[in-house]
Amino acid sequence: MNILILGIGQSLRGDDAAGLEAVQLWQAQHPDSAAQVQVELSELPGLALLDLLEGMDAAILVDAVQSSASAGTVICLGPDELASFTPDAGSAHGWGVAETLQLGRLLVPSLANCRVTLIGIAGGQFSMGAGLSPKVRAALEKVADMVEREIQNYLK
Repeated sequence: MNILILGIGQSLRGDDAAGLEAVQLWQAQHPDSAAQVQVELSELPGLALLDLLEGMDAAILVDAVQSSASAGTVICLGPDELASFTPDAGSAHGWGVAETLQLGRLLVPSLANCRVTLIGIAGGQFSMGAGLSPKVRAALEKVADMVEREIQNYLK
């Protein structure tokens, strides 16, 4: 099974780096699992996300999200939830992952075969040059555990 783990975020914009840092933490804690999947980190994947997903059976995307939930809240969205995601509820990057996936499924029908899960971490501050906020940093361990559980479910 071809599985992609993708950490998304901008490393210099505060909580937006949460996806990158969570995937790096998971990779350090679970090197055996990481060796069985494709691991990528992307500052701004945009439409390149579609290229990364091509040929994959499953993908776990980890990204900061803007949400009314408090900073550090972790959400997990499967394919059905991602399909109903609205642009105003999306990623910290404006045109986000959900919108890109919807467009990709129209442009590249084979992407419909890739089961995508988004693990989102609600951010609180996205200032240029800031580090992760304490609440988001505290959520990284939970996210790393969620990534590992998702992978193990696919590998069974």
